[in-house]
Amino acid sequence: DLGNTTYLQVLDTHTNKNLYGDACAALIKIQLASKPGVLPPYDEALLRRELQLFPDWYIAKYRGLTLDARQQAILDKAFSMIVANNLASPSVFVHRDYMPRNLMAPYPELLQNASSAQRLGAQLGVLDFQDAVYGPITYDIASLMRDAFLSWEEDFVLDVTIRYWQKAKAAGLPMLDDWLGDFGAFYKAVEWMGLQRHLKILGI
Repeated sequence: DLGNTTYLQVLDTHTNKNLYGDACAALIKIQLASKPGVLPPYDEALLRRELQLFPDWYIAKYRGLTLDARQQAILDKAFSMIVANNLASPSVFVHRDYMPRNLMAPYPELLQNASSAQRLGAQLGVLDFQDAVYGPITYDIASLMRDAFLSWEEDFVLDVTIRYWQKAKAAGLPMLDDWLGDFGAFYKAVEWMGLQRHLKILGI
């Protein structure tokens, strides 16, 4: 029983740093369990199917627009760049909707004063994982920090993402060579992943 309290219900300026730290720790634990061949691949075909929701449903159906040849060429080029950048990332288990609405805080009374060990011992709950795949390691941290329903100031997003990057490296999770000593390179990859996700969300 994970209780009734989602992260979204308890996030505030007093708890968000602890909560996001715990969410990143739980995410790394999931990613460390990754094995190829267990979950469907988050491959080019799936990335492109998701991106196609944007022109099919947001541009054509919702906005009622038809792209001309020049506009279509620009969109096609952008989609190819997005897919290429995202497929360059190492693969791990990807939840695909790792955000506060799907994270449970079983013991809200621990949030303000407990140590990290006590909070993790409370077994943060993760819901809505039925669409999990094997794909870019950047996806879930982009999902967590670029939530479609919740926005944070950039300094907080950077702080959490840097801490995740440091802990992921220390845990031995797969990283591109240029990410190891350069957070900026890792953050750029997270931005590419966030772009794909939000174009998909616009289509949805």
